[in-house]
Amino acid sequence: MYKISEYTRKQAEKLNVKVKPSKKKNKKLDIYKNGDYILSVGDSRYKDYPFYIKKNGIEYANERRRLYKIRHAKTRGVVGSASWFADNLLW
Repeated sequence: MYKISEYTRKQAEKLNVKVKPSKKKNKKLDIYKNGDYILSVGDSRYKDYPFYIKKNGIEYANERRRLYKIRHAKTRGVVGSASWFADNLLW
């Protein structure tokens, strides 16, 4: 089960959503707004920004973030999509 980082909790607060560890296989987060389930995001088989900060330091994490944003530039722009939430909560 994915352990939600303080970084992700703060990001969720900014977006006015709540996050819980996902009940779906291979997903990191279930996202809720006003108590209603919205969607699941993040593949638990891959690392994210908070993980890299903890394990490799901020410089390495920032480079991984930069590369993530390049890779996902086309899909993360749709507000409210799974890719948008993953970008804003995990990166």
